[in-house]
Amino acid sequence: MSDSSPHAKRDFAPAILSTVAAARAAMLSGVARLDDETVTLAEGLDRVLAVPILASRDQPPFAISEMDGYALAAADTPGRLKLIGESAAGRGFAGAWEKGGTVRISTGAAIPDGADAVVIQEEAKRDGDSVTVPQARSGQYIRPQAMDFSAGTALLEVGRRLDGVALALAAAAGAAQLPVVRRPRIAILSDGDELAEPGAAPGPFQIFDSGTHGIAALVRAWGGQPQRLQLQKDDVDAIARAAEQGLKDSDLLVIIGGASVGDHDHARPALLRLGLKLAVEKVQLRPGKPTWFGHTGHGAVLGLPGNPASALVCAVLFLRPLIETMLGRDPGACVTMRRARLVEALPANGPREHFLRARLSDDGDGQLTVRAFEKQDSSLLSVFASANALIRMKPGAPATEAGAPVDVLPLDGP
Repeated sequence: MSDSSPHAKRDFAPAILSTVAAARAAMLSGVARLDDETVTLAEGLDRVLAVPILASRDQPPFAISEMDGYALAAADTPGRLKLIGESAAGRGFAGAWEKGGTVRISTGAAIPDGADAVVIQEEAKRDGDSVTVPQARSGQYIRPQAMDFSAGTALLEVGRRLDGVALALAAAAGAAQLPVVRRPRIAILSDGDELAEPGAAPGPFQIFDSGTHGIAALVRAWGGQPQRLQLQKDDVDAIARAAEQGLKDSDLLVIIGGASVGDHDHARPALLRLGLKLAVEKVQLRPGKPTWFGHTGHGAVLGLPGNPASALVCAVLFLRPLIETMLGRDPGACVTMRRARLVEALPANGPREHFLRARLSDDGDGQLTVRAFEKQDSSLLSVFASANALIRMKPGAPATEAGAPVDVLPLDGP
């Protein structure tokens, strides 16, 4: 009987269960930071800096006025001064400074040499070429040169994810081209006779594929470049061909489903044909025990559970740190736990580390509180859509009373 038959018998040795921490460490040791590329400012949103951005000059490059008014020497005040010119933003005063003189000045305009203060227009009285001003102090309404930053200052560090503010700072520094880490290319493959594409007419025993769409969206949000591969049927040969092509065109292949040892679980047998060497066989995790990771001659593979909520939990715990590592960022930052107090008691935990979908809130006094959803079945996407955190229960943890502190992992959710 061919091993591609849905009823082919498989004799697998008992899988080695890794803790979540050990599994993540093994996975991260198998990937590295990707190479650099250069993008324009317009292309820089959400990219990760590969080298620091240094200021090319002082900002502001000269002393400027904070307000509309009159630039003058404080020593000449109070009194009537002679209007000798104008300094506008982008067009400075070109004349020679005169003692007892003043220059009409606009917000953001350069302070003329010889002036050391600005009197705002509401406090001055102009009569032709004469301006009467009150007492001024040196430096008033003036932003000094290099008030924001000085030439040569490192403004943005390696590993910074570029948002709108960071891009504005890079532009202010004069950086038109940005050296960034290449986006990780993540190929995403799912298989199963039971899956149909959303929008297609499903068969009588099919469900819509949701896992690959969710994982692809998370990959994009986390800074990667996802590629959803065509859904494959329960056929070892077809899965192996699709996986081989996905590996060649990506930095990491993610396979959703087919990771258990049932008659219709073909993902690992297909990858074994490609020389798969497992670094993680299974994880002591709920949900997500079937999660696995390994290497082939073409690259690394992460196997996620077929149940969509399980796949998303494991993507948060493992795929995101892998992407962060490939981007040259700290992979531990995205899985750092916080402490919150339980709103409702939780029962004792079993032998696997359990991550419960939950709702994290602020009680108004700066104290975080968290409530686990009652339904925790690994297939429930509707519950996950309302979650913004995962509660971590350690293996064998005793029952936890309401009000007790627990570990929570915040999510980028609603």
